[in-house]
Amino acid sequence: MGQDMGPGTAEGTGLKRPRLLVETARISAARYRRERHLRGLLGGESAEDTAPLGVLRALEEAEETSRRAGAAGYRATRHVALLGALLGEMRRAAQEAPRAPGGQE
Repeated sequence: MGQDMGPGTAEGTGLKRPRLLVETARISAARYRRERHLRGLLGGESAEDTAPLGVLRALEEAEETSRRAGAAGYRATRHVALLGALLGEMRRAAQEAPRAPGGQE
């Protein structure tokens, strides 16, 4: 069980987080639906009102700081949701990125 708390990397983010948090966030990302989840995570703002990747990154970093400090207000469920949304938005951005002719970048 201690193995699950070892460091993990949330792919594409460069963020080092506990392995259990990363694995749970990957599951969350697979179920992530922007229209359903994003507004609640951003405090009522829609994706059109803000740049969601930057805001999600800042919110997730704040949760990570709270986790590391052992803050009473830290909520693991919110942290997983934020990291999952961040992974989901990164996947979405990669899918929407224009491709160079011939499939090369």
